[in-house]
Amino acid sequence: MSPVIPLLILLIPLGMFLLLGLLGHKMSHRMAGVLGTAGMGVTAVLAYITAFTYFFSGNPDFVDADTHVRLQALIFNHDWLAFTEKLVIRLGFLLDPISALLLVVITTISFMVHLYSNGYMRDHHGVWETGFQRFYAFLSLFSFSMLGLVVATNIFQMYIFWELVGASSYLLIGFYYTKPSAVSASKKAFIVTRFADLGFLIGILVLSFYTGTFNFTDLTSTEVAAGVYQINEGTAEGIKNIFATSAAPVFMGGSVLTWALVLIFMGGMGKSAMMPLHIWLPDAMEGPTPVSALIHAATMVVAGVYLVARLFPLYLMETVALDIIVVVGALTAFYAAMVACTQIDIKRVLAFSTISQIAFMMVSLGVARPEFHHGLGYMAGMFHLFTHAMFKALLFLCAGALIHAIGSNDYTAMHGLRKHMPITHITFLIGCLAIAGIIPFAGFFSKDEILTATMGHSIFWYIWMSAVAGLTAFYMFRLYYLIFWWKEHKVPEGHHAPHDQPWTMTLPLVILAVVSCLAGFVPMGNLVTWNGHEMFENVNFFTNLAALDWSVAGISLAVAIAAIVLATVMYKKENPLPAKFKNALPALWDWCHHRFYWDELYQFITHKIIFGCISKPIAWFDRQIVDGTMNGLAAVTNKLSWAIRGFQSGRIQMYVWWYLIGVVVLAAVTMICVL
Repeated sequence: MSPVIPLLILLIPLGMFLLLGLLGHKMSHRMAGVLGTAGMGVTAVLAYITAFTYFFSGNPDFVDADTHVRLQALIFNHDWLAFTEKLVIRLGFLLDPISALLLVVITTISFMVHLYSNGYMRDHHGVWETGFQRFYAFLSLFSFSMLGLVVATNIFQMYIFWELVGASSYLLIGFYYTKPSAVSASKKAFIVTRFADLGFLIGILVLSFYTGTFNFTDLTSTEVAAGVYQINEGTAEGIKNIFATSAAPVFMGGSVLTWALVLIFMGGMGKSAMMPLHIWLPDAMEGPTPVSALIHAATMVVAGVYLVARLFPLYLMETVALDIIVVVGALTAFYAAMVACTQIDIKRVLAFSTISQIAFMMVSLGVARPEFHHGLGYMAGMFHLFTHAMFKALLFLCAGALIHAIGSNDYTAMHGLRKHMPITHITFLIGCLAIAGIIPFAGFFSKDEILTATMGHSIFWYIWMSAVAGLTAFYMFRLYYLIFWWKEHKVPEGHHAPHDQPWTMTLPLVILAVVSCLAGFVPMGNLVTWNGHEMFENVNFFTNLAALDWSVAGISLAVAIAAIVLATVMYKKENPLPAKFKNALPALWDWCHHRFYWDELYQFITHKIIFGCISKPIAWFDRQIVDGTMNGLAAVTNKLSWAIRGFQSGRIQMYVWWYLIGVVVLAAVTMICVL
């Protein structure tokens, strides 16, 4: 494949960032919006061409003609920094199943957000937001960063773009920089993820030190992956042998590889908002709603999932790390679902929903094992990444349309909007049905594949994740009824009646709604698998339906329907049931409503313990001892200088006297020494 198209996929967003960032203030708002949207539209078309070429062209560089195994292809790869002969950092473009899939996801959602923002970033009178051109420059920078991350040919290139994604999110979350809450949220996101990224960097250095490479083709090639699971039997070669022998390096009783992979996963925990590093994501809703759809629903937060998937063959070598991923993911999924049931701000409901769904993907990767349905959990996790990106972006953009119409994030200011905003109502309902896992919407297929993989691994985790799926259906339809039903919407005096938004905002909703209806039928088992092998022999529109384990799918569908019925009874019409439930379990409701007091815990640890008990004594020592010593030396020097200032009086007589005294003293000392 010619490197021109892949190179343009990266250069166009970068060029748009530089153009809009440097010259945007000289353009009209409309021109900046058109340029940014057109640039991302072209990028999306090129990404689709690249992905379709990879999956369907039959090119021998992309698929083995005999085994039909999908291969990793280096489109281009240039040396950048050389530490040793083997340890070289390169910048390039790696095309394989998961990078091709993410190219489609990122460019699709980014283009929808660019188009949508042309309407969202101005008010009902047509007045554009201050800094509109800057906003589009930041969107392009983020898109470039995320695209560079997913096509990285080595883990250090991924880390470079990983940090650039963090910087982009900081700029977008804090777009309203005159608003203290937005500034605080951007700093919170940046600082929390920096702590996580420190673990990621240490993990990279440990892994590269022992393997002697940063390259994904060395670490995770199909040849390595094919035998990696038999590592303990010593059947694999190359890099695997470093950790397979009895002399494999250990640290504190654990394999060095386990430590490296857990530290790398720590970086994924930060980006994907896994407990206990999840606290930044809800506050990140302070940015414009299109930012929430782009970064915190569909692209940035899946970076952690993508990281684990990218290094999955290595994780199979140390299943302890995978078990840790399962535990962290399962606890995070349940926690976030519980919190989402009690939130009032519609964007925060969706934020905690995102945390829960990303955790679903992590659990799916964690339970994936080659002996069960050929690593079904890997495919299911990536399938859910794809479907979730579409319907969660849809839900966030619908939320943006509601906020744009009402002027509030609070569902109590909404109610009964189905008659006023019919297109938003229908598209939001489709998003809710998709995330709840109702057949035939996209979430049904990907969610049930995850549950099937979980059941094959552990019945306990299957029951746990099924409960999370039920909670998901409940809180999403709670939100749906509270916004669009509950009671008749009353237009405040002096305000216009809410209505559907202009076509630039409505068209992305319709497109994403259609995709959310159809994406579940994509035969992901033949496109993205852990070792490149196809899972289905004969593929048609109903392949995914035929491949489902209906004993699992039937139960999960029944759970989802029961949860929706419960939400309907409690929230379709105004009634005392929600208040009764709250009063029956006040402690549980308070804990969920206050996010289990995680923010308060962090405030206590940072302000009371770190700042109060550690930082203050260090500051006292610095001021009193270090500064005091320096200030004391300066004072003594000053006083001594003042005392001997007469030595430099300029009077010849005084100099002669001191000369004679010196001679006498030296003569006396000399005589004493001689005697």
